[in-house]
Amino acid sequence: MLVSYKDPPPLVSWFETFFQQTSTSRHLFQLHTCVPKGNTMKMAGAIIENMSTKKLLIVGVILLLFQVFSFMVGGLIAPSPTAAVPYIATKCVDVVHHSQRKNKWFTPWGPNQCNKIKDFDEATAKRIEANNIVFAVHIPGPNKEMSPWFQFMLVILQFDIAFKMYNQIDDGAVVTIDVGLAYRDDSVSEWTEMAHSIEQRKLSCNFTTEKTIENEGRYYECDLLPFMEVGNVAHKYYLLNLRLPVNERKQVNVGIGEIKDIRLVGIHQNGGFTKVWFAMKTFLTPSILIIMIWYWRRITLMTRPPVLLEKMIFALGLSMTFINIPVEWFSVGFNWTWMLLFGDIRQGIFYAMLLSFWIIFCGEHLMDQTERNRFGVYWKQIGPIVFGSFCLFIFDMCERGVQLKNPFFSIWASEVGTELAMAFIIVAGICACLYFLFLCFMVFQVFRNISCKRSSLPAMTRARRLHYEGLIFRFKFLMLVTLACAAMTVIFFIISQVNEGHWHWGDYTVQVNSAFFTGIYGMWNLYVFALLFLYAPSHKQYGDGQSSGDQLGANSGEDIQLTTTITHVDGPTEIYKMTGKNAQE
Repeated sequence: MLVSYKDPPPLVSWFETFFQQTSTSRHLFQLHTCVPKGNTMKMAGAIIENMSTKKLLIVGVILLLFQVFSFMVGGLIAPSPTAAVPYIATKCVDVVHHSQRKNKWFTPWGPNQCNKIKDFDEATAKRIEANNIVFAVHIPGPNKEMSPWFQFMLVILQFDIAFKMYNQIDDGAVVTIDVGLAYRDDSVSEWTEMAHSIEQRKLSCNFTTEKTIENEGRYYECDLLPFMEVGNVAHKYYLLNLRLPVNERKQVNVGIGEIKDIRLVGIHQNGGFTKVWFAMKTFLTPSILIIMIWYWRRITLMTRPPVLLEKMIFALGLSMTFINIPVEWFSVGFNWTWMLLFGDIRQGIFYAMLLSFWIIFCGEHLMDQTERNRFGVYWKQIGPIVFGSFCLFIFDMCERGVQLKNPFFSIWASEVGTELAMAFIIVAGICACLYFLFLCFMVFQVFRNISCKRSSLPAMTRARRLHYEGLIFRFKFLMLVTLACAAMTVIFFIISQVNEGHWHWGDYTVQVNSAFFTGIYGMWNLYVFALLFLYAPSHKQYGDGQSSGDQLGANSGEDIQLTTTITHVDGPTEIYKMTGKNAQE
């Protein structure tokens, strides 16, 4: 493809040659496709390269309005994301050994409720042994029902342990719990066993006053213990039966102090928030899918294969679509207990793709003499992302993967599990730090190189100078938007953790936690949408000849020929030949 024009300044030719040769054929500073037409040169770049500042501001304002709307949906429409319901276990008496009972489930209230005792003093007076006491908890409380809209059920355990001089808590004390979980869908049918396990939980209690006889009866301050997690709430009623078997010969439940009560906290997702969340997913899925199809169609219309940056943007759109697909609708009608694990995997894929995109995006704009446009060039930066993501995946499989069979399992319950979990988290944290350092270094290199090349802009024609200044501005703008998105994610996460959960604004109550979830989720969707739109190939032809052809012709009397070959995926292959001067970079 041959393009000729008259009398460009030598510095302009060198500058264009440099931008043509750097990095890849699809970054912001490349001239892309040259089409001969008389003495003009027309170029088709990405939409962001050819869009005027006014149109870019209009797009930015529209996206900002959608961003504000996504925060308002969570803050003003949706209720709090989760609800916490406290329970106190009822002490039931097993007068017949549970292995000989026809109905081995003890219900604290309602029809066929168990024989109850008020406290352990009453058990001692009636000579009831500890092995015959069953702690029963009905979820939910009286006149209430659970719903599939609750999505999951997390239960936290806490012991009320009184201080006794003769029965203190030993260091490293471990409580052994024989626990069973059952369900039913009406108030009269028999309970159906869902899970049964013998679990151990390590006590971490502190007695804040002096251990004297006068302080007997005061309670220890014990940490909350993870107890159970169910990935789907498919039934209306649940029943927990807990036993604390005592065996002095085997040192089972010995040295755990005098347990007075067992408290549980049930945490589930609010049904109203679930409906808002599903509605957002249902709306955003076709939005990202349509723009992604439109983006790839524009790529396929090009006369060259897609380059690395284009592939990464498309892969980022795929990962966002994977998160958006509202498969959670099926969890309302089906007992899919693996939805929590599946959700973690989807989020992990998206975040790994997003972090990889940032590295490659910066690398493709370094403007150095390294031939890029190959995924293998970035293995040092992508490696920590892949390894860290793999560690977090293994950690999640060790926790929620096992909970698919045993909802009472917790990797933090044993010393080996705790050390293994901490090892995975530490390794992932190290990989995150390495990634952050790599990314900061690459961003610094990009801005440094841009600052160095800006010194060549004054020697250009006015039209070309404005064009390249616009490209530099838009690249910096996109980097700042990326940093702003990351900062907003961190800021809103901190706010959601330190405040009471809602703010009062006049007559309105703003649910901060819900606004965080819907706002950040909408923000990253808008971010991906903007990338797919702004970096799609533009059909608009950018021409210099009409605006500056006269100025070009007045600068020199030499005839210059510029020969360009189409750039392929494996990197730039442009060769420039100039009459009287040969330049090849």
